[in-house]
Amino acid sequence: MKSTNRTLGLIALFLLLLNLPAAFSQDTIARPKYITVTTMHWNMDQKDFEMDAWKSVEKEYLDKVTSKNGYVMSAAFYLHQFTADNTEVVYVQSYASWEDIDKASKTNDALEKAVWADENTRKSFFKKRNNYYSTEHSDEIYATFPGAKLMAKKPDKNMVLYVRKSHLAFPVDGDEQEFNTLIKEGMEHVVHKNEYIKAYYPYVHAWGADRTEFVEAFLLDSLADIVKMIEKTSELNNAKWTDENTRNSRRDKMRKYFTGVHGDYIYTAIAGLSK
Repeated sequence: MKSTNRTLGLIALFLLLLNLPAAFSQDTIARPKYITVTTMHWNMDQKDFEMDAWKSVEKEYLDKVTSKNGYVMSAAFYLHQFTADNTEVVYVQSYASWEDIDKASKTNDALEKAVWADENTRKSFFKKRNNYYSTEHSDEIYATFPGAKLMAKKPDKNMVLYVRKSHLAFPVDGDEQEFNTLIKEGMEHVVHKNEYIKAYYPYVHAWGADRTEFVEAFLLDSLADIVKMIEKTSELNNAKWTDENTRNSRRDKMRKYFTGVHGDYIYTAIAGLSK
């Protein structure tokens, strides 16, 4: 019976997540529906590594291929700053639909053959590019979540990306209206009003290793702004819900939908290598 109840809870929350866009109708800007996250790793055996040389190679591919691929809505590189693995190179791309992920891959292949028409030249470029990375990598596909805070334009400097990975609890007694209200209020009155959060991207598992993931990515100007963001979050929370009992009640309701376990990751968002 416990297993059956959990299955029903999974189905209920999945249907709830699918219906969230209607509850966040203020999102009028066209946004991607899916993102792919590819975690690569530096080739630690490369003896003559230079960061500027790596950037130059990836910038060439960005300008000649990714930027011309209409199925890729955005793309960006993020490098380890404070994570468990200093070799991480995270590459994120976004798409308007699930079908566009496959179309984007095929378009990349066609553009590559057009740009580097000579086979030997093409092989030489990709050998140089691939030499920066080890053969190990992992891929995840996430569904974007309503309520993002977007930047007006691409940043012209490196920024800090703070990522928080929480885990959904899938309660059998979960209520769609309650969940929608809690999430929407938090984003509107706290995240969007926090001046230290320059951009905010929430997303949930679609295809990959952990179906419980609820991921929030915060783009900030500096490491120091992480502390300022947390302090401002507390200030905004207390200003919106001034009564302590109301805050505690809201906190307890929210906890029902999450396990309480989360992970924190900090990356450097590389300026000049994004679409």
